[in-house]
Amino acid sequence: MSELGILLRHFALLSLLAFGGGNTVLPEMHRQAVEVSGWLTEQQFADLFAIAQAAPGPNILIVTLIGWQVAGLAGALVATAAICTPACTLTFLVAHLWHRFRDRPWRRIVQRGLAPVTVGIVAAGAWVVAETVDRSAMAVALTLATAAVSLWTRLNPLWVLVLGGLLGAAGWV
Repeated sequence: MSELGILLRHFALLSLLAFGGGNTVLPEMHRQAVEVSGWLTEQQFADLFAIAQAAPGPNILIVTLIGWQVAGLAGALVATAAICTPACTLTFLVAHLWHRFRDRPWRRIVQRGLAPVTVGIVAAGAWVVAETVDRSAMAVALTLATAAVSLWTRLNPLWVLVLGGLLGAAGWV
């Protein structure tokens, strides 16, 4: 199968599993791009993730960047379409039913049950990225500081990332 075909198949499947956003399937994106297909190194994946998070727009931008890295413009377009189309189509079809059953007790149970699952899956994605980039005590400290800022303050975590960039430029990380 061609690389475009692999991108299409892989990201279309992930699209249907991405409850809570693109970061919920980040560990599987990493596994496919780095370990299975060898499209990216650990560092390249971490760099693309950082770019996707810092750029304005949806955090699923990492998929477009992976596609670009694999097959240029065609790869970027195929990967983006593959991650967006199945989920958007399914959401469109299910939204009507979900609204129709808004007063049913089972709907509230499903919503409450999906919340902790989503949090756990996002945490797994954060772990994968942290394992990739935390190669020093300073890097681990910055990761923990960013997590603490995100959890316990209203300060934008990008300020901690700017601090990390400055420390990296100074050679401390």
